[in-house]
Amino acid sequence: MLSVNTNYSAMIALQSLNSTNAELDATQSRISTGLKVASAKDNGAVYAIAQGQRARVSGLASVKDGIGRASNVVDAALTAGSSVSDLLVTLKTQAVAAQSADLSQTQRDAYENDFQQTLNKINTIVSTATFNGANLVDGTTPILRVLQSDLDTGIGAGDVATVVSAAKPATATTPSRSDLVVNASNSWDSANNTLVADDYVVITQGSNTYSVQVTATTTVQQFIDGVNAASGGRITASYDDATGQLSYQATAAIATAGFSVEINTQADGAGTARRSDFINGVAGTTAATATDQADTRPSSTAIIVGFDLRVGGTGPLNSLLTLNIGGPDTTGATQAVAALDTAMTTLNSNLATLGSQSKALEIQNTFLTSLSDTVEKGISGLVDADLAKESAKLQSLQVKQQLGAQALSIANQSPQIILALFK
Repeated sequence: MLSVNTNYSAMIALQSLNSTNAELDATQSRISTGLKVASAKDNGAVYAIAQGQRARVSGLASVKDGIGRASNVVDAALTAGSSVSDLLVTLKTQAVAAQSADLSQTQRDAYENDFQQTLNKINTIVSTATFNGANLVDGTTPILRVLQSDLDTGIGAGDVATVVSAAKPATATTPSRSDLVVNASNSWDSANNTLVADDYVVITQGSNTYSVQVTATTTVQQFIDGVNAASGGRITASYDDATGQLSYQATAAIATAGFSVEINTQADGAGTARRSDFINGVAGTTAATATDQADTRPSSTAIIVGFDLRVGGTGPLNSLLTLNIGGPDTTGATQAVAALDTAMTTLNSNLATLGSQSKALEIQNTFLTSLSDTVEKGISGLVDADLAKESAKLQSLQVKQQLGAQALSIANQSPQIILALFK
């Protein structure tokens, strides 16, 4: 039927042309943005997944920035530590030279003047080893926490465990951080349970055992640093200067398994166990089981352990403050050599720990870079357009658009046949 009111052929041609124009617009959008899913309108589910992964990539970038800053802090500490180590070598050279019996007091005092000048340089170097306000070798930043990944947003109750030592006896004197651990233990305990030289403080968590040997010259601060270093920061020790109590705290990653602390004659905990009120804390027992506490710190943090390398501080160079290699005889020089040997041994151990921590941060940063690249590749697979395919499709749609316009033009001419019927 011919009708001037309804042209069905034109309707069909117009629908086809509109459909082609819509596809052409979509293809042009993909080509201009490079995305097949540029908004939730294109594909809601895929867009939501991609946005979540983009947020993760941004989080990883922030974590990498934090690790980079921490690496710089550790590198500054390592640079200072290496310089201090070199100065200790110089100090020992001067002290050994001052041991010569043929030197006069004036000559030995001259060595003492050089010795003190060199010694003064140590604290200057240590105090300047700061990056972004953190200094791992001047005693101000004993622990530096670094976020490692964005996989865990936080932890709740029951994820941190703490062992706290017993309160000191009413008549006892609170030891300072520079006091010897053995002396503090002896003054606090009453009968046969005191900590003795070469005992081990053994911390057990599941199948992991961390031990710190206490010598006759180990100070309270050195013991605390030793616990932190031995466990790689997994268990940290702290000391309350007011109450004289020691606390051992497990990080979230291991707290759920609990941990125990005991004094033992062997590093593996297989020897004879002893109790010490000062170190272990729970009177009458050889092991203290951790109790869980609430905490809101991120569970995916790395703990970087710092050290005090100041002369006269709480670390291995504490004893160097009173050294004097001058005088009428070689007594002071001989004592200085022995003290420097001990300080160098501990310092080198501290530097080894800092180096290991720096390497661990480097490995973590490398991993996060690879992880970020992998996630971005996944996002690309979800939302990126295949431009070669879209280019070919564009050519096809442009031809279809032209043909559709022709078809619509032909369909619009059909009603003109009606005019011929009225001639």
